[in-house]
Amino acid sequence: MLSAQSLALIDKEVAKYPGEQKQSAVMSALRIAQAQLGCLSKDCIEYVANYLAMPAIAVYEVATFYNMYDLAPVGRNKVTLCTNLPCQLQGADKIAEHMRAKLGIGFGETTEDGRYTLKEGECMGACGHGPLCLHNNHKMHDHLTLESVDKLLDDMK
Repeated sequence: MLSAQSLALIDKEVAKYPGEQKQSAVMSALRIAQAQLGCLSKDCIEYVANYLAMPAIAVYEVATFYNMYDLAPVGRNKVTLCTNLPCQLQGADKIAEHMRAKLGIGFGETTEDGRYTLKEGECMGACGHGPLCLHNNHKMHDHLTLESVDKLLDDMK
C-alpha cells in the first residue's frame, strides 16, 4: 500500500525511538502515509497499525483526534480555521462566516471544483496571533481580517 520511499521515511521516524516503542512514530507515520495517498483510508490505517505493531483502533484514535489528518479526500487547499475561544475573542466567528459565504461551503465541506476544503480546528498554539488558519497543514496565516482572507483565498486559486 505504501511506497518503498514512504516506508523508508517511516523507518527513519521509528529509529528515533527505542525498539520497543516504535508506536511512538504513529503520528509521523500517518503524516507520511497521508502525504503519499492524500487521505487516510481504513485500509491505510490498518496498514500503518500492522507496520507499527499496534492495534488499528489505537491508530484510528490518533487519526481522528488531530485535525491535520483526513479520513476522506479534501480539496487542493485545505483551510483549517482555529475556532477556539482565544481566536473567537479576536473575531474568528466573523472570519468563519466570511469564509463560508465566500466559498459557499460549511465546515467539513469541499467546493464543487475541488479547490477548497474548509475545516474547523482546535487550538494551534498561537493564541496571541489570532484569528488564524492553517493552509494544507503547513502554512499558518495569522491576524486574519476580512480583507486578508479574501487575498489569501484568491491567491490559492
